[in-house]
Amino acid sequence: MQAAEESPIVLVVGVTGSGKTTVGKAVAEQLGLEFVEGDDFHPAANIAKMTAGHALDDADREPWLRALADRIRHSAAAGEGLVVACSALKRAYRDKLRAAAGPGLWCLYLALDRDTARDRVSRRTGHFMPAQLVDSQFETLEPLEPDEPGMTMDATAALATILTRVRAAVPRSGRGTAP
Repeated sequence: MQAAEESPIVLVVGVTGSGKTTVGKAVAEQLGLEFVEGDDFHPAANIAKMTAGHALDDADREPWLRALADRIRHSAAAGEGLVVACSALKRAYRDKLRAAAGPGLWCLYLALDRDTARDRVSRRTGHFMPAQLVDSQFETLEPLEPDEPGMTMDATAALATILTRVRAAVPRSGRGTAP
């Protein structure tokens, strides 16, 4: 299907405070794709738990991952590209989303150090994730592995730099890895 081959599904992943939403929206605009905020797929119980300062476990994340996978599967089946900002901290989580997308899933991992993440989150307003959960995100984090289609970028790089690299690296076919 030609439309699917020209419409990648991009996951913008990383710990809280890495800039997933900002970068994801910009990538979506640059590539002419729809943007989806992964946080919007969390069940109310997950948001309440995080707001109260408690980290999610794999069982908590399962309904969130299922909902995201359903959304990704819908776009992939329709041959529509998509940019999704979501933590997807573990390889297993990304693999579940990759299974929903098929071979067209590509990840942009925004790497950030713990202190910078904590600082960014502590200054953020209007978001349910408290700075006290930054450490738990790093404990869960499994950075992108070499066999996962995608690339790692420094989350403190200028947005224009990130966008230039993404434009050059995202396979328009949605298949293969970045250089």
